[in-house]
Amino acid sequence: MNVKQNLISTHKPRIFNHPERFVEGWYWVIPSKKLRVKEVKPVKVLGRELAIYRGKDKRAVIVDAYCPHMGAHLAQGKVEGNELRCFFHHWQFDEQGFCVNIPCLDQPIAVRLKTWPTAEKYGMIWVWTGDIPKQPLPFVPELENKECDVAFGNDFLVNSHPNAVMINPIDAQHFNTVHKLASKINFDNQEINQNAIIFSNTISIAKSSILFRLIRPLCKNIVQNICYWYGSTNIVTVRTNLFQVHIMVALRLLEGSKSEGKVILISQKRGDISGWLYNRVLLWLTKIAARYWIKDYLKIFQTINFDLKTPIKADHSIIQFVNHLEQQKPLMLKTWQLARSHSEIREPPATWRDSKSND
Repeated sequence: MNVKQNLISTHKPRIFNHPERFVEGWYWVIPSKKLRVKEVKPVKVLGRELAIYRGKDKRAVIVDAYCPHMGAHLAQGKVEGNELRCFFHHWQFDEQGFCVNIPCLDQPIAVRLKTWPTAEKYGMIWVWTGDIPKQPLPFVPELENKECDVAFGNDFLVNSHPNAVMINPIDAQHFNTVHKLASKINFDNQEINQNAIIFSNTISIAKSSILFRLIRPLCKNIVQNICYWYGSTNIVTVRTNLFQVHIMVALRLLEGSKSEGKVILISQKRGDISGWLYNRVLLWLTKIAARYWIKDYLKIFQTINFDLKTPIKADHSIIQFVNHLEQQKPLMLKTWQLARSHSEIREPPATWRDSKSND
């Protein structure tokens, strides 16, 4: 069989690995437990300055950081009921951003503070980077609409764009070269919606690996599902005949094409005491495993100058991920404005694809 190895891309990606672009979607802000009732904090997400507070109804609210009067930072203000009062001139805004009180006026003027859709899931507060959410929060497909226990792994910074870091779990070659787990891996994929795609495979543990000697008595094969959301969050589900674990890696783009990341470990909630203890142990072991996996690719992505110049057939899943990403809505870092011109919007999205190969 004669196979042409050099597969050349026909279009340069508009979104993937672009230093100033990300996909419109849900992004992590801070862990829920770090925002108490009546507390307000400054946060910076995808280059944009924001303020986040929690009212007496316990709901988190995210607004643009600066008061529309003179630009005072609203994180210096005070939460009153479900509203936020600016520290400087005491202008007060409700949870929809409407100005409801100006102390020196009998009636407030018609001014509105920009608010952003906000939600909480898996112990994290999330923000939608557009006006109206078009898709759901990232979720574990196997645990959709089920109660979960969560734990947090180590936070990290990495010198690569989130999109580049995201390819690691579907990089078939590195399972053998870096982790020495399997000789051959093939991924199948299925789109959930425009912003989510799942890659699936079964790993046969190589007899020469350390991991093989440890777990071979317990399981022969490992089924792995990797669910991607908005090109910057993935959920790796590992399933054997004995257990199932879920590891979410949620990234945000920083200036300089860098990433800041959160690791969230997830397990379905079990009602009784023994179930609670089982989950505690399972999440603890998952945290150790996640640290082992993540440290290897962080080492690589701290120094890599990522540029997929010469893709080969083994990179097929990576190219499918890039194609999926290229169909989504690109926004600009800092402004969160649409990244394309009007003329580009009307054109069909470019597809980043392989050249033909000859078998």
